[in-house]
Amino acid sequence: MKVLVTGCNGQLGNELKRLFETGTAEIGPIPALYQDADVVYADVAQLDITDEDAVNAFFAAHEFDVVINGAAMTNVDGCETAEDAAYRVNALGPANLAKACASQGAKLVHISTDYVFPGNAAGERVETDETAPISAYGRTKLEGEKLALAANSKTFVVRTAWLYGYVGKNFVKTMLRLARDVGHMMVVDDQVGNPTSANDLAYEILKIAETENYGIYHCTNNGICSWAEFTRAIVARAGYDPAIVTPCTSDEYAEAHPDAARRPLFSALRNKHLEDTIGDEMRLWQDALDTFMANLPEFEG
Repeated sequence: MKVLVTGCNGQLGNELKRLFETGTAEIGPIPALYQDADVVYADVAQLDITDEDAVNAFFAAHEFDVVINGAAMTNVDGCETAEDAAYRVNALGPANLAKACASQGAKLVHISTDYVFPGNAAGERVETDETAPISAYGRTKLEGEKLALAANSKTFVVRTAWLYGYVGKNFVKTMLRLARDVGHMMVVDDQVGNPTSANDLAYEILKIAETENYGIYHCTNNGICSWAEFTRAIVARAGYDPAIVTPCTSDEYAEAHPDAARRPLFSALRNKHLEDTIGDEMRLWQDALDTFMANLPEFEG
């Protein structure tokens, strides 16, 4: 089994590496298929996925069974002012990988986002619901899904949301820093979704990639909350008073941050394809956060 992980320096890439090296996730052991897997880790310095010639040359030097594409431009606000650059990374990059995978008969797991949905209806979105992104980030990620699926019949698109991991920047770490250094924060309370552990996501990705049930999957931790509710849970677990979190509306946030991209109000996902195929083992978001907060000091020294 030979595997390529792109975007290996990101949150998901680091968790995949941890799973391959230890053989286990916080949910449980990874599939035996990956025991002694030969894994190649690449970030932009090793492989620029936007360069089709570079991708083809990389694949000419290696032969893969599975490619997990974690490379992306994920700065939602930055994508608004650099949509062309975001399109190259989020759309053309996956297309290049998908074509290269198809030439070798390799499976591609491409990571996407809840932001492909407009967020104008309450409730959980399933994989077959209509997409209509309202941001440059969402638009470019949706194009990446379409191009990857069209270029390689052995493609899994895995949409996730509100991701946090032990390595790198994320919302959880930012809120902990604000609690420690500032002592208060204003957080939107009318945008709801699913906080997701990168460790849990990495585990399900490996289980999905074992199969031949290609297509679109939703993969988030279970349960729904607002950003403000999530923040109160974070700070409470760190020993701070949840009252330091002041809720605000999206309109109030936009007024204070006029350059910020629009976010969907209702972007919660249901892991229906997982339920219908291999089973949904993703934990409740509260349980995953408990483990993360308990383990974080070890990673931060």
